Amino acid sequence: MIQRGALVVCKKVILTVYNQNHLRNDWYVDLTGTDFNLFLNTLESELSSYGVEFTCQGNSGITIDVNSYADLLNAVRVSSPADGVTCRCVGHIIGKSQNLDILEDIRRAVNRVAFAPETIPPDDDNRKVCHNCGCGC
Repeated sequence: MIQRGALVVCKKVILTVYNQNHLRNDWYVDLTGTDFNLFLNTLESELSSYGVEFTCQGNSGITIDVNSYADLLNAVRVSSPADGVTCRCVGHIIGKSQNLDILEDIRRAVNRVAFAPETIPPDDDNRKVCHNCGCGC
């Protein structure tokens, strides 16, 4: 635990967004614009009230070709060093998307990592959600 003023930070959750090369316009979502930043600020506020420090960073060193929704999920990763969750794609964390809503799916993944990391399958789990992202699912 880390003391930051009156708030005790229990853990840190990091969202990493890779560059995306959109091969189809129907899966384009702006993960850098005003709406996304508003979403991130809301999520950060929600999590901080539970002692979770939430940050988002870009990784311009990796570009994902987005040809499907699974590829879009692959372009967004979640980490929690304290829990041993290292750069797992949203698809690996949540499994199948219920509504194909990237913001909803990111929220589900971040909350699962923050509050129930033990429910995330290990990298070597042979689930049928693989979308060839390299995460091991």
